Amino acid sequence: MSGVVNPGFNASEEFGEKLPDDSQYEEIDLSGKTSSHDFSEDSERSKPEPQGESDARCGWCFLRPDFLQRFRTAKWVLFWLCWAGALQGMVVNGFVNVVITTIERRFSLRSAQSGLVAGGYDIASFICLVPVTYLGGRPAASKPRWLGWGVLVMGLGSLVFAVPHFAVGPYRGASSIAYVCNTTASSEIQSTTCSSDDEGNGEHVSNFMWLFLFGQLLHGAGASPLYTLGVTFIDENVSKKMSSVYLGIYYTTAIIGPALGYVVGGELLKIYSDVFTVDTTELGLTPSSNVWVGAWWIGFLLAGAVCLCLAFPLLAFPPALPGAAAIQADRVSEAHGNTRTETFSKIVELPRAFKNLICNPTFFFLNMAGASEGLLIAGFAAFLPKLIENQYSVTASSAALLMGIITVPAGGGGTFLGGYLVKRLSLHCAGIIKLCVATTVCGVIFATCFFLSCPNLSFAGLTTPYANSSGAVTLENSCNSNCGCSRHDYNPVCGVDDVMYYSPCYAGCSEEILLPDSMLYTNCSCIVGPPRNHSHSDEDSPIQYEAINQMCSTKCPYLWWFVVLAFMTMFFTFLGTMPALSATLRCVQDDQRSFALGIQWIKVRLLGTIPAPMLFGGLIDRTCLLWQESCDDNGACLVYANKYMGRYMLALAFIGKAASLLFFFLAWWFYIPPSGMREALQAGTPTSPDGAEGEPSSVPPILMNGHTNHAQSVQ
Repeated sequence: MSGVVNPGFNASEEFGEKLPDDSQYEEIDLSGKTSSHDFSEDSERSKPEPQGESDARCGWCFLRPDFLQRFRTAKWVLFWLCWAGALQGMVVNGFVNVVITTIERRFSLRSAQSGLVAGGYDIASFICLVPVTYLGGRPAASKPRWLGWGVLVMGLGSLVFAVPHFAVGPYRGASSIAYVCNTTASSEIQSTTCSSDDEGNGEHVSNFMWLFLFGQLLHGAGASPLYTLGVTFIDENVSKKMSSVYLGIYYTTAIIGPALGYVVGGELLKIYSDVFTVDTTELGLTPSSNVWVGAWWIGFLLAGAVCLCLAFPLLAFPPALPGAAAIQADRVSEAHGNTRTETFSKIVELPRAFKNLICNPTFFFLNMAGASEGLLIAGFAAFLPKLIENQYSVTASSAALLMGIITVPAGGGGTFLGGYLVKRLSLHCAGIIKLCVATTVCGVIFATCFFLSCPNLSFAGLTTPYANSSGAVTLENSCNSNCGCSRHDYNPVCGVDDVMYYSPCYAGCSEEILLPDSMLYTNCSCIVGPPRNHSHSDEDSPIQYEAINQMCSTKCPYLWWFVVLAFMTMFFTFLGTMPALSATLRCVQDDQRSFALGIQWIKVRLLGTIPAPMLFGGLIDRTCLLWQESCDDNGACLVYANKYMGRYMLALAFIGKAASLLFFFLAWWFYIPPSGMREALQAGTPTSPDGAEGEPSSVPPILMNGHTNHAQSVQ
C-alpha cells in the first residue's frame, strides 16, 4: 500500500464506527502532535512510519504552513477529486461529444475522423495506465502528486484542443453572393469556387484533425490517474464501510460532469463561432440554420484555466492521511480463492503480478463485460447527439440539451444508487455480480429505444425528385440548369412545399430578403406552392417568401418516447457500474488493487472504448446519402439515411448488451470465495467483509467511465 502516517489515529472517532478489535489508539490532532496512547495490539502497529514529518503534512515543497493541516482529511481529498472528476467528465465526455458535429462541419471532417479524435482520449489512457498505476501504486509513491500533475496535463490538452479556432480565419458560414440563382455570372462563380476561399475556409482545414487528436491524447494522459490512483487513495484512507459511500459520491460527480458538459456546451453552441468578428444579423443566420457553427472553443478555454488552478490543492496533499495505517491493518481480503498473500513491490516483479491477475476467471470476465459496456458507452457518448440531431431534425444545441436531460438523473442517479445498494444490502462479491446481471437484463430490454426511427425529411434531388421532374432523383434540374449552382456552396433552405433544397440556387431562387433572424428567398422556379407570410416584427407587415434558411419541421412523433427509453437504458447501465467496480476491488489482493484497475482499464480501452468511436463513426459514414464536395475530395457528410443509421445503432446496442450479460454471468459462475468466507456463508453467519458480524459490506465501487473488473489471487 502507499505511504502510511501515524497509526495512532483514532479511526473510530473519524468514521463513526467501532474497530473490530476494540483497541484504543492514540489520538492525533491536525498539526500532527500525538497525545496519550494505549495499545492492545502488537508493537509493530504502534511504530511510526519511516517517513519525515514534512512528507506527512499538507503543502508544496518546503512550504507547509500549519493552517493547511486542517485540510488533511479524506473529506477534503474527496472534495477536490470530485471537482477534478467532474471537470474531466465535462470536457472529455461532454464538450468533446457535443462539438463533434460542429467541428465536422467547420473543419470538413468525416465521422470516422472525428471518431478517431474522440478515441484519442482512450488511446493515451491505454498507453499511460500501466506505468501510472504500477509506479503510482507503489508504497513509496505519492498518489496526490500523480493526480495533481495529471490535472495540469489535462488542462494543457483543453488549451491545445481550442487552438484550431485561432489558427484559421473567420468562418464563411453563409455568403449570399454565390447562393442565389444568377444566370449572368454562372460560369464565373463555378470557375472560382475553389480558388476564392478565404483563409478560414481553405481546403486543408481538415489537417487540424491532428491537433484535435493531440489535445485528446493529452486529455487521456492527464486523466489516467483519476479513476485508478484517485480511487485507491480514497479507499486506503477511509474504512471499508465508508469506502463505497465516498466512491459513490466521487463517481456521481464524475457522471454529473458529462451532463453539465452537454448542457453548457449546448448553450455555447447558440453563440456564433466568430463571436467577436462576425455579425450574424448581416448574414441572416440563427442557430437553427444548417450552416451555423457555434462557439465550440469557449468551453475548452475555460476548462483549461480551471484545470490549471485545480491542480495546486491536489499537489498539496501528503502521500497518506492520518489514520491510514489503522484502517489498513483491519481489512479482510475477499480475493478470489485467497489462501495466501503475495506482495509485488518491485518493477521486476511486474510479470508475476500481471500473471497473478489474469489467471483469475472472475477478473477476466468482469473485464470483458467492462469492455463491451465501454464500447457502447464510448460510442453512444460520441455519436448519440448526432443521432438525435439527424433522426429527429433538431439543432445541435437542442440535441446537447436533451443529452444533458438524459445524463444528469440517469447517469448520476444510477451510479449513486448502485454504490448505495452495495452498502445497504450487505452484498458479498457473488451477490454483487448477480446485481450486475440483473441490471444488464433491464438494459437489454430498454435498448429497444433504437427501434424508433424517423424517415428523412424530403430533400429535392436526393430523397425525392423535383416537383416538375419526370422522376429522376438528381440535384440538377431544368428549373436550376441556368443558375450556375455549385455543390461547394451548401446552404440548405426549406421551401413552402416542406421540401429541403441544397441551396437557394438549387431551388431556383433569384431574390433574397435579409432579416435579423433569417434569410428569405423569393422567385424560386423549382418550388411549387403559394408563398407564405413571415412576421419578423410586431410593427412591420408580414413578408411573403418561398424559401427560408432553416430546417423543415418534422412530423415524426417518436422524440420523447426515445428520450424516455434512452433514459431507462442509461439508468440501468450506470446502476451496474458501481457494483461491478466494487466486486472488482473485492476479488483482488489489497496491494494489487491499483495495478488491477490499471489492467482492467487497459482491457476496457483496448477492446472497447478505443475502437468504439471509430467503429460507430465508420458505420455512420456508411449511411451517408450526400457528401460535401471540396477541391481535395475530403469533406463531411451533409445528409444521412435515418433508416440505416437507426438499424446500425440498434444492432450495436443489442450485441453489446448481450455480450455484457454473458460475461457478467460467467464472472459469477466462476467466482470462488475465500475459504473462510465460504464456511461463514454455509453456516449462515452474516459476516461482513469488515470482519464484524451484521455490518454492511462496503468495498469501493468503481465506475470505469464506466466499467468493471475483478482480480484474483492464484494459489
